[in-house]
Amino acid sequence: MKLPNIKSAKKRVKVSEKKNLRNRIVKSTVHTSVKKFEAAVAADPANAAAQLSATASAIDKAVIKGVVHKNAANRKKARLAKRLAKAAV
Repeated sequence: MKLPNIKSAKKRVKVSEKKNLRNRIVKSTVHTSVKKFEAAVAADPANAAAQLSATASAIDKAVIKGVVHKNAANRKKARLAKRLAKAAV
């Protein structure tokens, strides 16, 4: 990897690394929450609604932080709700 020589370019590298780290943390939190939801649906679909609420909240927080696009988040939440409805039947 070639390191920049210009001062502003050096700053951009540092800033982008910090943002990349934050984005990875937020995405990881969302992925973990989705996995917990899927485990809850597999174990007990009747009580998985509470986990769906927590997962939707994590997704919404990712949207607020600008990590996930609003439409992508709504699509994820809709698919999770659909999965819960299918499992409850």
